[in-house]
Amino acid sequence: MKKKTSQWSLPFRYTMGIIIFAAFVALLIYAREAVKMLIIAAFTAYLISPAVLFLMERTKLSRAAAVNVVYFSALVVMVGLPAVLTPIFFDEIQIVARDLLDLSREFSRMLSRPVYFGGMVFHFEQLGESLSHIQDDVLTPLPEEALALLETTSVNVLWFLVILVSIHLFMTEWPRMRDWMIGLAPEEYGSDMRELYKRLRDVWMAYLRGQIVLMVVVGVAFTVAWAIMGIPGALVLGVIAGLFTLVPDVGPFLAAALAVGVALLEGSSWIPLSNFWVAGITAVVYLILINLKNFFVRPIIMGRSLHMNEALIFIAIMIATILEGIMGALLVVPLMASAAVVMEYLRRRVLGMPPFADDGETQFKVPEEKLKPGRTLRLASKKERNPTS
Repeated sequence: MKKKTSQWSLPFRYTMGIIIFAAFVALLIYAREAVKMLIIAAFTAYLISPAVLFLMERTKLSRAAAVNVVYFSALVVMVGLPAVLTPIFFDEIQIVARDLLDLSREFSRMLSRPVYFGGMVFHFEQLGESLSHIQDDVLTPLPEEALALLETTSVNVLWFLVILVSIHLFMTEWPRMRDWMIGLAPEEYGSDMRELYKRLRDVWMAYLRGQIVLMVVVGVAFTVAWAIMGIPGALVLGVIAGLFTLVPDVGPFLAAALAVGVALLEGSSWIPLSNFWVAGITAVVYLILINLKNFFVRPIIMGRSLHMNEALIFIAIMIATILEGIMGALLVVPLMASAAVVMEYLRRRVLGMPPFADDGETQFKVPEEKLKPGRTLRLASKKERNPTS
């Protein structure tokens, strides 16, 4: 005779649930650095996933095959392209570095001599000596500092590998992960969780569309700016600035460094200043435009894509930038929209209402022709109310 398994009592179930939740939160806090890397990987996989779906629909490939094609193609572009271009620009980088060092040494020698102006003598010898010491410190770092730099670089390489593997894992296993998370809810709430997932997916897809629009706007703005300034390769630099908008922290820095480097090497086609001053102007213009993008253009585009108040988005981006940097600013908008969807679902459930605003509510459909006596109004079906669904 099979022994009957006794169920846990309700207080014990609540106790175990609280313990599991507390342990999960403690794990997230302890491994917060790893959580950040997994968030970056998940966000990157989300950005690439439309290409996977497009390839599956057009070629009838399996998900694993489509993921491999898209993943390794993106990897070749992201890693292979810089590896190919670096040797090409290596000589130019050396020339720029040598010119900057020569300029700094010449400035130090100028300060080491008294300056005569209007019958007065100015002494800047101490400033020149301080500048020489700074150069020595920068050019000849201590061995322990070099070891610390090597250690930091090694850790970052390991994190980069974790991100790469996690991206492939998320892209390949997402359907199973999604079904598993939906299955965590009790069976009677399965339909609620599936509908909630669809709505959250719509939020993030709207965010992705907004990001694409933002990339186009940034690319056009920087292309026009560099063309007006007479910077060579304005179109290429503008496209790079638009594409790098998606890359947190590193993207804007690389785009700015590339534009400033081109200005320093080539100068302007019409500005009658030295390459050094043209590069300085380029850096200032970039800072102005990128801050306009972060604090004005982006809130407007995201607000219209996600139907959120533009001032609220502006405040959220400012706070997220202060607390978590560019990564926080990049994710705060879709996270706020997702939280609003979840909180609205919980509010309706707590108040005993239908789980979603367009479920279970009385809506009437009036025929186009005038109702005749004796006719009654009929309830429109959900399909009739939402013909596009």
